[in-house]
Amino acid sequence: MKFLFNSKGQHIANFVNSQLHSPNGQNIGHYREEEKIFIDMRGHYLGEIIYDNRLMYNNISSYKNVNFGIYGNYGNVGNYGNPGNYGSIGSISGYKDIDL
Repeated sequence: MKFLFNSKGQHIANFVNSQLHSPNGQNIGHYREEEKIFIDMRGHYLGEIIYDNRLMYNNISSYKNVNFGIYGNYGNVGNYGNPGNYGSIGSISGYKDIDL
């Protein structure tokens, strides 16, 4: 399990067993190992990890217009707690925060 944060350091998701879950545990996406990206529940590009623990949307990703298909809902993994704020990294050129 890995806590993921936005650029402001706010906890926005958990990466658990190749699945993306909201902080309260709901399945909100899936990890594509080959492309190293996350897709949403409809199979569209959601974002990727930068700086080890920041989940960000790459504005120039070549996967933005690809539909990877629906992977299904893997349910709720529960709440892993609140890791607190991880600290701001400021704005990163070519990336933006994800609205989950």
